[in-house]
Amino acid sequence: MPRESAARRSERLARIIPILRDTYPDAHCELNHSNPLELLIATILSAQCTDRQVNVVTADLFRKYRTAADYSAAAPDVLAEDIRRIGLYRNKAKNIQSCCQTLVREHGGEVPRTMDALTALDGVGRKTANVVLGNAFGINVGVVVDTHVARLSERLGLSASATPEKIEQDLMKLLAPADWALASHWLIFHGRRRCYARKPDCADCELAELCPSADLAGP
Repeated sequence: MPRESAARRSERLARIIPILRDTYPDAHCELNHSNPLELLIATILSAQCTDRQVNVVTADLFRKYRTAADYSAAAPDVLAEDIRRIGLYRNKAKNIQSCCQTLVREHGGEVPRTMDALTALDGVGRKTANVVLGNAFGINVGVVVDTHVARLSERLGLSASATPEKIEQDLMKLLAPADWALASHWLIFHGRRRCYARKPDCADCELAELCPSADLAGP
């Protein structure tokens, strides 16, 4: 599709956002959690894994491990077994334990509230940090770019970039900072409920008139 100017993309996104807001008024992080630590752990577990599967595992995990000190003191093989149903569980168990040891040692067991402090933790990249900051603390530092956000950003003509980092920068330039966290949820909800990866439901899509890819889905 032809490359649009930033002004045209910004104008179109300004029309898309209200539609998504109205369509998904209850859009939220679908990783179950009751505090920042639980969200941090769940997000680390969610890499290359569905939120649904993470929620199954954390239902028991969060009852067993209440604090960063609990994870820090766990026997490594026991913690790994507790998350065995998650892909890459051994590596994730190591990252979670190391992350929590740092929380105990350097942050009094609390989850820090800055991008730099979060990304210094093992197993925590910018995406995970954005999830925690935006959803646990209401701090808009960036835009979470998962597979759904990346796919919709391309289909909606909002970004032609290939990496999550560059897609995030493109979206941050187009969105109002106050919408950074919620925009991710709106796009993720739309990706899971309408703009599917293999066969998007363009015929019933609320964004069809604003989507340059709407006629590409086929019958």
